[in-house]
Amino acid sequence: MQRILAIAWLTWKAALRFKLFLVIAALLIIAVIALPLVVKDDGTAQGFTQIIITYTLSVMTGLLGLSTLWLACGTLARDIEECQIQVIATKPVARWQVWIGKWLGIVVLNAALLAIAGACIYGLLQWRATKLPPEQQAKLRGEILVARGSARERNFSADIEAEATQVLQRRLKENPQLANASETDKTEAIRQIREQVKASFQVVPPAYSRTWTIPLGMAADRLRNKPLQLRIKFNAAVNNLPTFVGLWRVGDPAGKNYWQSDPMSLSPDTFHEITIPPNLFDDKGVLTITFENANTMTLLFPLEDGMEVLYPQSSFAMNFIRGLAVIFCWMALLAAIGLAAASYLSFPVAAFFSLAILAVVLSSGTLSETVENGTIGVGDEEKGIAGYSVLDFVLIPMFKGVLFVVSLTETVSPIDALSTGRIISWVQLGAAFGQIVVLLGGIFALIGIALFYRRELATAQGTQ
Repeated sequence: MQRILAIAWLTWKAALRFKLFLVIAALLIIAVIALPLVVKDDGTAQGFTQIIITYTLSVMTGLLGLSTLWLACGTLARDIEECQIQVIATKPVARWQVWIGKWLGIVVLNAALLAIAGACIYGLLQWRATKLPPEQQAKLRGEILVARGSARERNFSADIEAEATQVLQRRLKENPQLANASETDKTEAIRQIREQVKASFQVVPPAYSRTWTIPLGMAADRLRNKPLQLRIKFNAAVNNLPTFVGLWRVGDPAGKNYWQSDPMSLSPDTFHEITIPPNLFDDKGVLTITFENANTMTLLFPLEDGMEVLYPQSSFAMNFIRGLAVIFCWMALLAAIGLAAASYLSFPVAAFFSLAILAVVLSSGTLSETVENGTIGVGDEEKGIAGYSVLDFVLIPMFKGVLFVVSLTETVSPIDALSTGRIISWVQLGAAFGQIVVLLGGIFALIGIALFYRRELATAQGTQ
């Protein structure tokens, strides 16, 4: 352990000697302080949150991520290329200890930078909050500067798959030619059937109603006498109208314990939060919510984020610390990726390779859509012709593997959670540490150490 800590300390000394730590710290402080001062919010709690939390945390994460990759690639690749690693190799220090020591030094460096930037953001957040109007301050403290738990309706995935299977079997009996269709056409047919069945769980036709039954679970007992928030989002078939009218009822309409809203005009494709009175759930902790569509067109409430109940659960300060800890886990993984690339590649190639991996992760949305379609080919939706490519056999399984790995890093989004007042639980933080640092970081560490052992350090670098 002494040898590992010695390498970590040398990494720190190099960062301080070359003013790297000071430069990155200055850039972070300027970014998180100057951005909110330059970009003015609109005076509302939502606008304030967008500037102070979303933008500053995103800029901080981006700057730290790029600097981590650059430092991780440079600290090892430069030592090898400039023949400095030979001095360490002559000492009784194993190569794995050199690798782990450099990773530990970068990780501790990131922890210090995160602490500095996080303290600046939190202080600026509390100071700027006092400048808002009183009603917006109350909304900010009650909906955003708080750690709220959430409850949703039960998962309908199994019901959708079962009903989609029944529909497919029925269509195969009615149309035997479908059984002889290509795999691509079958995949497209199954996808369309699944989407049609899913739509039946989401749509609310005109003059119809939709009811959600949401169990609050063990949290119900401590939510007595506390107001809750409904977080809703809907889509409209035609978006030529700015708002749509609906009537909300929460509680048991057949009894006396219910609340009914006045007709509300809400815009589509936007999240809305409605505060409801306390104690509207039944003795089993189940909250019943009903929406009546008073429009002339169908509205759609997505199963993923169409309806959610939010309730206070913890303090914002501790939630903010847990959010920074999740970002710290990401930086630890990036440090492992950069060091693994530099263990075998030169500095420019290692940096390019690391940035390419980061670009693939950021393109996960496109990869997910491609996997859902089952092909990289482009079809014709108007004619109902599915796309096809000869590379689908290789690329689609590869994309699925990439998405599986990427999903391990997406245990929780700290920026989204903090900007919407969602709690980042200790369980989520533990899962982030286990999956991102231990599992994925450990895999890259094993690969990097193995490559580092295979690399010839005694080669005359100047003659290459």
